[in-house]
Amino acid sequence: MAHPQMFDDDDPWLERVREIALALPGAKEKISHGRPAFHTVKVHCYYGGSLKVDGEWVPHEQSVMLHLPPRERAALAEEPRSYVPAYLGPSGWLGIDLDEATDLVELAELIEESYRTVAPARLIAELEAREG
Repeated sequence: MAHPQMFDDDDPWLERVREIALALPGAKEKISHGRPAFHTVKVHCYYGGSLKVDGEWVPHEQSVMLHLPPRERAALAEEPRSYVPAYLGPSGWLGIDLDEATDLVELAELIEESYRTVAPARLIAELEAREG
């Protein structure tokens, strides 16, 4: 059974995340489990997420889920804007809520860091060559 779409295509945060994630070498977008997923060979960023609190689903619709290195993930997990997403959290993923206080430069850095954890070496080399 297909998952229902769990995002609004007109969401301005989704557009910002798309611009950042798709600017990375070889990145593409697909819909996975009803949410936008940005990937090369493996997914490096999801838009939107949720977690279970006391048996109830709590949506985080304007957020990104990222696969970050352990030290960075641990530091960010201490911040109120972060959450451990259902299903993917135990595999090292972290959700970060997006709002008017979100720093777009930091968001781009975090998405790139997540990309670096899963992208093939040739695409990371291409990214580094772009950065010069």
